[in-house]
Amino acid sequence: MGDLKPWLKLIFKRPGRLVVGGVLILATLLSGVGLLAVSGWFITETALVGMLLAAGVAASINLYVPGGAIRFFAVSRTVFRYLERVYNHDTVLRLLTDIRVALFQSLASAGRSHRQELTGAQWLSRLTSDVDALDTLYLRLIAPTALAALVTVLVVILTAVLFDMRTATLVGLVLLVAFLSATIGTYLRTRHLAARQSERQESLRNAVIEHIEGFAELTAAGRTGKHAAWLMRQAHQVTSEQAQADTRAGWHLAGAHLMINLSAVLALWAGFALFRAGVVSGPVLVLLPIALLGLAEIYAMLPDAFGKLGATQASANRLNRDCREEQSTASTVPLDLPSNTDLLATNLAVKHAGYAPLFTHFNLEVKSGERVGIVGHSGSGKSSLADVFAGLLPPAQGKLARKDRVYLTQKTVLFEDTLRANLLIGSPNASETELWRILEVVELAERFSSEPDRLDTWLGSSGSRLSGGEARRVALARVLLNPAPVVILDEPFTGLDAKTRTRIAKRMNSLMEGKTVISLAHGPDALPDTDRVIHLTG
Repeated sequence: MGDLKPWLKLIFKRPGRLVVGGVLILATLLSGVGLLAVSGWFITETALVGMLLAAGVAASINLYVPGGAIRFFAVSRTVFRYLERVYNHDTVLRLLTDIRVALFQSLASAGRSHRQELTGAQWLSRLTSDVDALDTLYLRLIAPTALAALVTVLVVILTAVLFDMRTATLVGLVLLVAFLSATIGTYLRTRHLAARQSERQESLRNAVIEHIEGFAELTAAGRTGKHAAWLMRQAHQVTSEQAQADTRAGWHLAGAHLMINLSAVLALWAGFALFRAGVVSGPVLVLLPIALLGLAEIYAMLPDAFGKLGATQASANRLNRDCREEQSTASTVPLDLPSNTDLLATNLAVKHAGYAPLFTHFNLEVKSGERVGIVGHSGSGKSSLADVFAGLLPPAQGKLARKDRVYLTQKTVLFEDTLRANLLIGSPNASETELWRILEVVELAERFSSEPDRLDTWLGSSGSRLSGGEARRVALARVLLNPAPVVILDEPFTGLDAKTRTRIAKRMNSLMEGKTVISLAHGPDALPDTDRVIHLTG
């Protein structure tokens, strides 16, 4: 269960909503049990009175109290069920938000090289099926289990009050067996199978996506039919294991229902003795066994939930593993920055896992307000060095210290949202005036002022409604909005012609006055104004 601890801790950060949701579920369950019990009592009472009247014996029955109780439980069950569904599904959506935010924060702190080890299909699986397995953990597993245990205890107490302690003890022991069979028993018999099936489902999902992506190549190689047949065999194996897991959970559900029925029979058998002794009436004798039978609805949810717990643990394990922070062989003790210095690198080595170092023994000191350019040909390690400066890639060796920084990556990344939303990522509290000012710096103000929606213009998927140069300037504007004292720019003018690049670089000078700027490009002509230029020869 250790894999679930961080996610359970996250779920229990909303104790108020969990308690209210649990109370609504409990009220629904008690209304259902109460409806069955009172209905059984009322039917028995009316039957006995009818037989007495048929035999010529004077008898009477109060129709209003039990009739009112039946109506109350029927209405309350419907109302509580509706409120529970609305409230708890809202809670699940909130928990889903919490989980996704925590997940993305973990991904942001994980090393870039580790994130790149997974394919797009694997990340899709993490962000969909694995997250879905966790966001319903409360509603599917925690709440039903806790409330089933609570309702069971209440029914045992009711048995002690209506009958006696001996009957309550017997009923309690039988129900304990039913509860353990539906929960722990199901989990122990399905955990390994469910975990293995979860891994197979992910592998199959990835294989299907790769089959679609590589369909043209498979067709050209004449392997489409064979690969499709292999996928079908894998799918058959997954469905076979699913059927096996469902069968085991079904047997435990049947066992739990058998124990519940046995408890009802024991209560009825003990009740007859008490009835003959005049301790309980006939209607009360029937009330308890029917209430016990009402537990079947509650216990029915448990085997399926515990049958999938192994798969949920496997999902949590994958998320924990793939979101771990990357370990570096470099010293974790930060350097103390000298006064008037914003970045200091000492004996730095940069490498990616499984590859030779791009360069070693790199030393650099950047003074506050200094503008440093770094140039080198493709493959010289410029972007990797920028990743190290930005903190996305841990140094393989050496020490690095820097102040707060903002980073324009070589790849232009825009979100499928409005221009305003994309810009506000750089400075969430920026005013509309500041947004237009930064657009003027990158020469996009006129472009968007002519749009009907102006700042609320939709940019499309990855900025698909913009040209490559426009998308790059939006990304640059977002970085320039950020108040961080250190600005790292990797190929800031990609897609821009020389004249536009010169004009924007001139406007950037006044905007970034007092800031420390480290810019990287293939040549000095692709850099903004710099105080000095470092050439990478690796």
